[in-house]
Amino acid sequence: MKVLANAGAGEGQWLHAEKQSGGKGRLGRVWESPKGNLYCSSLVEIKPADPPPSSLSFVSALAVRNTIASYLPEANIMLKWPNDILVTDKKICGILLERVDNMIVVGIGVNIAIAPILPDRKTTSLLAEGAESTLTASRFLEVLSENFAKTVCIWRQQGLSHILKKWQNRAHPIGATLTVSDEKGRKIAGEYAGLTNHGALRLRKSDGALIEIHAGDVELDQIHAE
Repeated sequence: MKVLANAGAGEGQWLHAEKQSGGKGRLGRVWESPKGNLYCSSLVEIKPADPPPSSLSFVSALAVRNTIASYLPEANIMLKWPNDILVTDKKICGILLERVDNMIVVGIGVNIAIAPILPDRKTTSLLAEGAESTLTASRFLEVLSENFAKTVCIWRQQGLSHILKKWQNRAHPIGATLTVSDEKGRKIAGEYAGLTNHGALRLRKSDGALIEIHAGDVELDQIHAE
């Protein structure tokens, strides 16, 4: 998709791969991606009046979450900062953003048929969670592309605050205890205290200090209502 972006491809185009070798994830992670799951990417053109490009991770997460919900209407689906989607507390999706000139390449991977084994987290797939056995990656992408276009439109017309409100309504609750691993490998524990206006995670440490996290991985330790 980066090649297509450099060649002048426009917003809204999607590229779908049946499988990947050397797939890229956040923080430089690399993995093998077996046939049966969804591996796709699309382009979003950055316009002068748009919200910050990095906030497309929230747009993407909402679009994927709503698509999963259409196939698993009774499932416990939760968004986890910055761009994870959990079903019954297990990872089912990954999202990666890359910038190419004035375009953002949005890469999305969804476990449709196979839950890959990861050393540091539990995973699941739509079929494992009870989606109909005839569900394919192509069918899922048809619905996802529509949901993504609608959510990008909301992002542009109603602004980032509207997107963040929707995201927080579907994410781990205020007061959930988290451990954040930042880009330098440091682990910081505290309670989730919401998001900033730009989507950074607000973490309240045990000493009461409130800090902002702009990049990192989150591990949910305990969830309770505020």
